[in-house]
Amino acid sequence: MEKTNSLTKKTTQPKVKKVASKKAAPKNEATTKTSKKINVERITFQLRFTTSFGQELFVTGNHPKLGNGNMDDAIRLEFFNDEFWYTIINVNKEDLSSSPITYNYFLKNADGTISYDCGSDKQIDLNSNCKEILRIDGWNYTGYLQNAFYTVPFKKILLPTHTNSFKVSKPRKITHTFQTKFPLIKAHQTICLIGSSEKLGKWNTEKVILLSRKDGEDLFKVDLDLSKEKFPIQYKYGLFNTTENKFLAFEDGENRVLFDEVKTNKKTIVNDAFANFPVNTWRGAGVAIPVFSLRSEKSFGVGEFTDMKLMVDWCSQVGLKLIQILPINDTIANHSWKDSYPYAAISAFALHPIYINLEATTDKENFSLLKEIEKDRIALNKKQHVDYEKVVDIKLTFLKKIFKLQHKKTFESESYQSFYNDNKHWLEAYAVFSYLRDKYNTSNFNNWPKHQVFIQKEIDSLLKDKNSATDISFYFFVQYHLHLQLKAATQYAHSKSVVVKGDIPIGIYRYGVDAWQQPALYHLNVQAGAPPDDFAIKGQNWGFPTYNWEKMKADGFAWWKQRFEQMTAYFDTFRIDHILGFFRIWSIPTHAVEGIMGYFVPAIPVNINEIFSRNIDFNHYRFTKPYITESVLWDQFGYDTEKIKTQFLEINHGVYSLKEAFNTQQKVAVHFENLEQNEVNQKLKIGLFNLISNVIFFEVDGSSGQQFHFRFNIEKTSSFINLDFHSQQQLRDLYVDYFYRRQDNLWKLEALQKLPALRRVTNMLICGEDLGLVPACVPEIMQQLGLLSLEIQRMPKGDQGEFFHPANAPYLSVVTPSTHDMSTIRGWWEEDHNKTQRFFNTQLGQWGNAPIYCEAWINQLIIEQHLHAPAMWAIFQLQDLLGSDENLRLENPNEERINIPADPNHYWQYRMHISLEELNSEKDFNSNFATAISKSGR
Repeated sequence: MEKTNSLTKKTTQPKVKKVASKKAAPKNEATTKTSKKINVERITFQLRFTTSFGQELFVTGNHPKLGNGNMDDAIRLEFFNDEFWYTIINVNKEDLSSSPITYNYFLKNADGTISYDCGSDKQIDLNSNCKEILRIDGWNYTGYLQNAFYTVPFKKILLPTHTNSFKVSKPRKITHTFQTKFPLIKAHQTICLIGSSEKLGKWNTEKVILLSRKDGEDLFKVDLDLSKEKFPIQYKYGLFNTTENKFLAFEDGENRVLFDEVKTNKKTIVNDAFANFPVNTWRGAGVAIPVFSLRSEKSFGVGEFTDMKLMVDWCSQVGLKLIQILPINDTIANHSWKDSYPYAAISAFALHPIYINLEATTDKENFSLLKEIEKDRIALNKKQHVDYEKVVDIKLTFLKKIFKLQHKKTFESESYQSFYNDNKHWLEAYAVFSYLRDKYNTSNFNNWPKHQVFIQKEIDSLLKDKNSATDISFYFFVQYHLHLQLKAATQYAHSKSVVVKGDIPIGIYRYGVDAWQQPALYHLNVQAGAPPDDFAIKGQNWGFPTYNWEKMKADGFAWWKQRFEQMTAYFDTFRIDHILGFFRIWSIPTHAVEGIMGYFVPAIPVNINEIFSRNIDFNHYRFTKPYITESVLWDQFGYDTEKIKTQFLEINHGVYSLKEAFNTQQKVAVHFENLEQNEVNQKLKIGLFNLISNVIFFEVDGSSGQQFHFRFNIEKTSSFINLDFHSQQQLRDLYVDYFYRRQDNLWKLEALQKLPALRRVTNMLICGEDLGLVPACVPEIMQQLGLLSLEIQRMPKGDQGEFFHPANAPYLSVVTPSTHDMSTIRGWWEEDHNKTQRFFNTQLGQWGNAPIYCEAWINQLIIEQHLHAPAMWAIFQLQDLLGSDENLRLENPNEERINIPADPNHYWQYRMHISLEELNSEKDFNSNFATAISKSGR
């Protein structure tokens, strides 16, 4: 798709852009007088857009002639020339109202995917006495940098609209309206118009025409009478200082050109989308910290929503503009510490009770009850880490006491009624699920004696049954107070000009309310994960079911849209966890434990004919079953080999295979769960896992041995190493084609069927976590949709080399030295001295030997590198910021780490080691950090 008038990273415009062709269809001319009377009979839409073969353009809007917003009834535009498409609608007076017509364009590509014209500000005001309106539009490409500044965090918090303090008089006759946008306008500035005609000042910067915008609007507009001007007219937009009455600068790019003819009863509206000024000058900095990791003097052993206000105070003090948190959804499945995993939500909508502040929940008349748990609060708050089980248990027990005393009053309030009605679509099912989970002592609904299948009538009965209704409504009460406290925290952040960034997990918990309520939306017979990488050499198995995208597509991705809409209630921007999952997902059979046993879905498999055509000596059993020989067993088990042979293996015709009782990783895992947990048994278990994964291909189910998926990293298997040289060479070529070539277009189409529609649901700023094995099509699609990428110095993408330098970051990106899934700067520094030595010399530009430990000045240098990056956002883990100060840093850097992805049983319990009150009072550190932020221009 070729886009005209492109305004992406480069600010240069294409050569002359005609706003209306000499042959414009049709040739309508006009002068009009301002009026409240509606006389419009015909509207012509012209769209400046250059298409490729097979593409079609449509216009849709809130008018019957435009399909009433139904894309199936949209009007197809007609091709006029290489630069313009158009359509004409004739309207009757009875079809019109005084309300403006709001419309947008969309593009149908030859492959069936749809691209959307961005924005919601294309409107036609019908309060005019003209009979014909010509609307000339430019396509607003979603990937334009400018669009990022019309998202929620900028429009509502970071870039408040400056009101014009001057008046622009309207001419008696209006033949043309010019309108455009520019997001980074400063106070006492406005857009101006200047051009080649007499009316436009003949390029004299002393005679510019000022545009103005109304309160709450984005468009700068001016009405003109060009009835006496000769066309074509060349023009440009400029910046003008209204205080000093001074022209400041022309926009970049070639002159714009308007071809038109003026006649009675026609008005031309020239919508030039964006004035072409640089927009990559705004840059901000933020901090990343899980809510559970916050520590205040009043905490209950875990961070709470109310603690976020102290973090906001610190951000405001040092000049940070964003707080990024991890998912905060309810994860209570087992009532154990394993529920600490924030990405295993039992509900995609409910908030976690662990974040509730008990004092803020308790009415004043019940404050005396708080004294009963004060000793517990103090003891838990002194702990270095979160004691997840104890905190949750005490809070839920106390909340049930308060609920009995306060629920009637709460449920009668208008505020609660509004919350309940707005959230009923998920709240009732969640509350019933939580009630049944506790009643039957398991979240695995398959094992419940009743209600294994979600039936709405049964849910309604439980909600009305006097024996269950009160217990169920307890969860309404808790969710309501969590809602109030989180909302108060984010509103406080906004009052301090700080935005809050949430996190949407890619998966759902297998035994949660979402899977119970709508099982058809998920593939419950497989597990989602990620292929091996430097951080998890066996891959990752998250245990989540994968999405049934076909089912989700059938209802317009309603569930996903609800998730995105839910985020808007609390956040300004959010991160999509593992955005690669929208392109393809790593799917692992339920009989497997390790991620290495997975493959991408969807994927074009290897056909057996491809194998034969390469003259590979193919044997189905040899290539698809575990390769087990004497040497393989000795290398894996050493002196335990005979024990393994006797207990776990059988031999037929001289070929070893695993016994039926141990031929999957899950069977092996269950066997060892019942044995003593020691180093020897752990080694044997992992060894057996390695045997099971020692294959080259996974056969596609139902293919009768005709289609296969490659096992990842086949070259590291002894099965591959023991093949003949020719077979190895041919398999390598086929492997590269399978993973890095043949899938790319398929995965691109998969993403384009989902992400554009979801992108339109919300006006929040979206960042995609695009780490790992990134398909070649991902950067292109993310750029098309205006999604910010994530750039990490020690995790380069593609051919960036051993390290990624922050100075090379694209503007629409977030740069960070580390994430919650990694060791911190200090922890990483000690992991591989040879690597940090190269980093010390090549990335930091330092001479000599690198220090063994990451000294504060090195930590600070890395922080400053990121602050000076050209990326829109630089976001730092709090641990990395504190690591820049010898007096504030935690002594052991390994205790700073939040998660270890390779460990599926990791306990998420990190807490900041100093309180937020202390952090706010650290004058020297805060002053130095504020200076560093200011000097970087953030």
